[in-house]
Amino acid sequence: MVFLDQGRTRLAGRIANVNGVASLHADGLNMSRHYAKVQYLSSILQYRIDMPKLKLGVRHVEAFRAVMSTSSMTVAARAMHTSQPQISRLISQLEAITQFSLFERNGSRLSPTQDGLRFYREVEKTFAGLAELESVAENIRSFSAARLGVAAMPRLAGDLLVKIVAQFHAAHPDVLVSIHSGNAVNVKDWIRSGFCDTGLALLTGDAPGIRVERISTLQCVAVLPAGHPLCRFRKLKPSHFDNQPFISPTGESLLRSTIDDVFAAEHVKRQIVAEASLGSSVCAMVRAGIGVSLVNMLAARDEQLNGGIELRPFSVEIPTEVALLYPPYQAQTRLVDAFAKIARPIIRDEMADLKKTPA
Repeated sequence: MVFLDQGRTRLAGRIANVNGVASLHADGLNMSRHYAKVQYLSSILQYRIDMPKLKLGVRHVEAFRAVMSTSSMTVAARAMHTSQPQISRLISQLEAITQFSLFERNGSRLSPTQDGLRFYREVEKTFAGLAELESVAENIRSFSAARLGVAAMPRLAGDLLVKIVAQFHAAHPDVLVSIHSGNAVNVKDWIRSGFCDTGLALLTGDAPGIRVERISTLQCVAVLPAGHPLCRFRKLKPSHFDNQPFISPTGESLLRSTIDDVFAAEHVKRQIVAEASLGSSVCAMVRAGIGVSLVNMLAARDEQLNGGIELRPFSVEIPTEVALLYPPYQAQTRLVDAFAKIARPIIRDEMADLKKTPA
């Protein structure tokens, strides 16, 4: 009996030991599983904490648009040449960034929520705007849908400017050229203010506050009524104008002060009977017999074709520059560069032909 009791005791102890080991083993497994679960939950928590740090990116929006158009993350992933988990991650991030649900999950299919639909409408507006920007960029590259404002004095806004615009239009048919014609003061004001992109003018002296590119130089010539006593001279000097009724440029003109200085230096006194800001008006008054004058060669040649006046060279050089004008502080655009490139040789050729014609 004692032996049996001792045996039972030892057996019970062994069973207890086995159970203890099994219990410890089970507890270890449970602890391991618990630790893994804690780690998983911790990673999710950290992911949630980090989410607000994310910023909306183009990739998020592209993924959202792809899922909206396909209703499937798998198909969207194929369309974007990426993996389904990557699309899922981008959508989850986007929902965290926006702080509202974008989709309802119905098995393998996705349906947009009301918030998701509203967000999608705004996304499409933005992408439409981006497409418009691409179109604008293309227009800028190709000069499409562009406008070029050109200021010109009336004498230059005729055949000369028409030739320039015709060639420019042939090269850039989509560009709208808007021509504004006015006297020298108007033209300079339009350029200085940036109202016009470029200008074509006849200048005497400097033009403050404007960038000037001088292309050709013309001299002033004497303009006389047909049959006037001074017509017997082949070339006129300042002294020939002494006591003559004289039609002068207007007071604000630099040409006026230049002409006045020439006669003052020679102590010649003229009778100023009229003033005009345009060469055509001066020539018209000369034709009417009101007086004589000095006018730039371009205006004089054109008016001579109408008859009633005669031209003579003047012994003192009073230069008038045919120039392209540009706004002072505005960067010169490719459109203006293209216009100027066409204008320069045309102006030079036209002025060279004009100088060959005898007065």
